[in-house]
Amino acid sequence: MSSKPPISILTMSFPFLFLLSFSFFLPPSSPLPYPYNTSFHIDCGSLTPSTDTYNISWLPDNFFTGGSIAVVSEPLHFRLQHEKTLRYFPLSSGKKNCYNIPLPPGRYYIRTFIVYDNYDGKSHSPSFDASVEGTLVFSWRSPWPENLARDGAYSDLFAFVKDGQLDFCFYSIATDPPIIGSLEVVQIDPLSYNSAGTGDNYILVNYGRLSPGSPQWGPGFTSDPDPFGRSWQSDADYRAVNSESARVITTKEKITGTEQAPNYFPMKLYQSAVTNGGGLQYELAVDAKLDYLVWFHFVEIDSTVKKAGERVFDLLVNEKNVSRVDIYKEVGSFAAYSLNYTEKNLSSSVLNVKLLPVVGSPLISGLENYAMVPADLSTVPEQVIAMRALKGSLRVPDRMGWNGDPCAPTDWDAWEGVTCHANKNGTGLVVIQIDLGSQGLKGYVSDRISLLSNLISLNLSTNSLEGTLPIGLGQKTLVRVDLSNNQFSGSIPESLTSSNLQLVILSNNLLEGRVPEELYSVGVHGGTIEYVIFLNLFFIMFLF
Repeated sequence: MSSKPPISILTMSFPFLFLLSFSFFLPPSSPLPYPYNTSFHIDCGSLTPSTDTYNISWLPDNFFTGGSIAVVSEPLHFRLQHEKTLRYFPLSSGKKNCYNIPLPPGRYYIRTFIVYDNYDGKSHSPSFDASVEGTLVFSWRSPWPENLARDGAYSDLFAFVKDGQLDFCFYSIATDPPIIGSLEVVQIDPLSYNSAGTGDNYILVNYGRLSPGSPQWGPGFTSDPDPFGRSWQSDADYRAVNSESARVITTKEKITGTEQAPNYFPMKLYQSAVTNGGGLQYELAVDAKLDYLVWFHFVEIDSTVKKAGERVFDLLVNEKNVSRVDIYKEVGSFAAYSLNYTEKNLSSSVLNVKLLPVVGSPLISGLENYAMVPADLSTVPEQVIAMRALKGSLRVPDRMGWNGDPCAPTDWDAWEGVTCHANKNGTGLVVIQIDLGSQGLKGYVSDRISLLSNLISLNLSTNSLEGTLPIGLGQKTLVRVDLSNNQFSGSIPESLTSSNLQLVILSNNLLEGRVPEELYSVGVHGGTIEYVIFLNLFFIMFLF
């Protein structure tokens, strides 16, 4: 089992921008009760609840849109129950599947455990993408490294949920079924990690959360608490060769300024540190062309340092000196001190951090590195409502993968049969075409279709749809409508006459009544008008 970030390529590109900034965080002196209590720990693929050795209560699998369950091929290889089962999503469940979890609006820590372990006996680790709230965050590509395929990996991030439901979605690459072993969601302080400065339109993806001087610890790995649910890794594998001789310092003394809003960094983080007279250097693997938010944690736990100026060092990120640090000068001894720094548009695949001595030996207690992934455009809310209503009323089959956001992420295809583009001001995505001809649909057309105010083309032909045509059908943008070969009844709604239709096909239905006069003018500009008599209604079809 591994807690390192997975082999994940965030294939997004941004215009070149290089901006250096840093800010300091000095927490208040007394802790406050943690005010957030919303959390879900889902054991994907499990049919029963359980409680692990760290007293975490796991829910049986829930909130999924489709898929099937399985057990890893070697259950005894895994020490925790939630690592032994998984959910996979074959193509029969559609290209896109999701966990849709009801949550109060806010910010959340989200952690996944992904494992293959040849559960299907095919010795083929799958290729798939994962998204959070319509933004691509992880990409898994076959073949996985052998240890990753067998042991699995934990990955985590921080994201805002604004609409009352978390959409954690998977997208199949080729014919491979996406897989997931567990999904954890913990509500955190919305102001954490400097969101007041960066805004709520970024997802922070973990690319290294280190606790120098300690073995791995935190919820899911030890009984040590962290209000956010964060796990912390040893820094040993990330120290450069010239820092391998670093000395570990630990203390059991109380550290002031810990477990404070908005970040609630646990005291244990500051009760160990590494130091080295010749300096310290860390090398963290990253994806190029993204911005990175780096947090540094310090505490003076060496009782021989008794005044400012006795330990001073420079902090460099990719050879840029971002701060001169004197811990005692800032907060005294046995007190937590943190600062963060943002590296914009990183051009290399390694983030290099150096602590160079000025006076005495540099010292560090924690290092965090997060990719700042901009939130992708999402479908405008009223059109999400419309599309979800149509999914239900048309009885769209699972194989079409109508799950999550209809149009996002923009890196993926929209829902099958749906075409989207950005709205005029570029703030959201809108549906412009629905093409569901000959899909075996057996329901009716929801009147919520009227919310699709950008719809240009609608094709629901050759299905078994029934009921009346909704009075909201007739958006001014609508140019083409084909509802032929169904079982629609009733009259043609007058609302169709307010559109800019160039093609209307309503033949072979059970419609009756008069044809609105305005529809006769459709197609007079170079079009051919055909009249089809069926029951008591003249149907018109304009062909160009």
